[in-house]
Amino acid sequence: MVNILGISAFYHDSAAALVVDGDIRAAAQEERFTRKKHDAGFPEHAMQYCLKEAGLAVDDLDYVIFYDKPFLKFERILETYVTFVPKGFRSFMKALPLWLKEKMWVHDLLQKRLGFHGELYYTEHHQSHADSAFYPSPYQQAAIVTMDGVGEWATASIAKGDGNRVELLKELSFPHSLGLIYSAFTYYIGFRVNSGEYKLMGLAPYGEPLYVDLIKDKLIHIREDGSFQLNMAYFNYCHGLTMTSKKFHRLFGMEPRKPESKIQQKHMDIARSIQAVTEEVMLKMAGHAHALTGYNNLVLAGGCALNCVGNGRILREGPFENVWIQPAAGDAGGALGAALFMWYHLLQNPRDPQGGRDLQKASLLGPRFSDQEIETFLEENNIPYQRLDDDALYPQVAGLLKDHKVVGWFQGRMEFGPRALGCRSILGDPRSPEMQRKINLKIKFRESFRPFAPSVLQERAGDYFTLDRESPYMLLVAPVKPSIRKSLSQEQEKLFGIQKLQVSRSTVPAITHVDYSARVQTVKEEDNPRYYRLIKAFEEQTGCGVVVNTSFNVRGEPIVCTYADAYKCFMRTHMDYLVLENFLIDKTQQAESQVPLDWQQEFEPD
Repeated sequence: MVNILGISAFYHDSAAALVVDGDIRAAAQEERFTRKKHDAGFPEHAMQYCLKEAGLAVDDLDYVIFYDKPFLKFERILETYVTFVPKGFRSFMKALPLWLKEKMWVHDLLQKRLGFHGELYYTEHHQSHADSAFYPSPYQQAAIVTMDGVGEWATASIAKGDGNRVELLKELSFPHSLGLIYSAFTYYIGFRVNSGEYKLMGLAPYGEPLYVDLIKDKLIHIREDGSFQLNMAYFNYCHGLTMTSKKFHRLFGMEPRKPESKIQQKHMDIARSIQAVTEEVMLKMAGHAHALTGYNNLVLAGGCALNCVGNGRILREGPFENVWIQPAAGDAGGALGAALFMWYHLLQNPRDPQGGRDLQKASLLGPRFSDQEIETFLEENNIPYQRLDDDALYPQVAGLLKDHKVVGWFQGRMEFGPRALGCRSILGDPRSPEMQRKINLKIKFRESFRPFAPSVLQERAGDYFTLDRESPYMLLVAPVKPSIRKSLSQEQEKLFGIQKLQVSRSTVPAITHVDYSARVQTVKEEDNPRYYRLIKAFEEQTGCGVVVNTSFNVRGEPIVCTYADAYKCFMRTHMDYLVLENFLIDKTQQAESQVPLDWQQEFEPD
């Protein structure tokens, strides 16, 4: 038995993943254990979890591999500083202590924190992304596209995967980066970099693409193969402490929006414009990958692969028959890619995908908890509850959803990646016109424009969405079918910006975005049987095979990991009910003094 531990750390979304004889046994982000969102620290807790899940000790590890090459990355930072000297001295001096303290000494940290004294291996950042996309995919052959901010030097790559081999074909190098230009606009619109990019994507449909030509004329030159060159005079990320320069601000006629200030129509138009440019690059890069490889399958990874609107367009408009996206597409997934690189590439083990199913195990790779553990917690804390067997639980919870109650749903293994997939979720009735606003403002404590995703029974997906395949990881945006859309009046058609939120656009308005799209999760019984049975029970009571699914967390906090995290989040919001495995907890029966409901005042903006 060969035990391989993969690690990603130090930039954002640190994680660990364990592969045993090629089988993905466990994977988790460090943030879930430390409760620090996007935790970039050394993933000590995630590593300990992976070992515990597999019943292994540190001495049982045969290989430990890190997801990038620190010295090569430090070389890039030094070379960038020399290029811009004397500019960038402040940012360089801010970064230097972290490099000298820990970022270059991963092996020392492994010895001190984990007690591992074996050899540590390294792979390159975009190699890890490519491997995380291809090796768990269901394809024997596939084109591979990776896109993110920056690794060592690479910011995007095209590769091809065949059997157990991944061959790099092309790379785009720093500072020309799709992830960084998108992050620059994220910063400019007033959201946090490496955290708020999905807000920018969600804001885009409220605007018009008025600035596309300006962006393409002044900021980015896009070639037909999807490669591009940025005009670095408009950006500050090479040498400054901000993403955009004063020249950038003059170009758009205003300073960066201050976080938490009012979002104006111009911000929405800018968001729509950079989203359109991003989609153009993604489509052209995917097209070039097809031309280079001739393969009909495409796999994606890197932070830009979380742009599910762009992914949906690649699927609908691109040349590929099939597209598979790594669920943990960002840096967290690099830990898994590194471990699989060791198993397939370095150890040269054969790879033979079976039956068209991926090897990601529905990305349910995190901790799980028994009914006994949960009941002990409830009893020790004098928490009123009702224990139900499965046959009683599903129809009762479905009835609560039908009555427009908001339910925290905690069961099974925690998801690996940024999406809640039915194990650490907050659920609602998609038919309710008020559900989106209710969950955003009273449960998530976040901006009202943020859309919610639908979880739909796989066999019913075609009744609601223009989608002809599975989307188990909530990484594809698809149009809502015309047959369930509602006609708008002339007055409603004239609404613009946030005013569009006032309109109910389909028979499932809570999951229909203002552009008639939805970020779809299809649910199969074999992947997540308990979640499937709940949605099935909801369908039996309502005729609707869809539920609202958003991650079980509040603004500024990671998705919950443990039952204690879930109960705390439940009590600090206006959720109505909480399900912890087979235990149903009613908010009205809880002591008000246990946790105050005005907890949202403590949150940091994300």
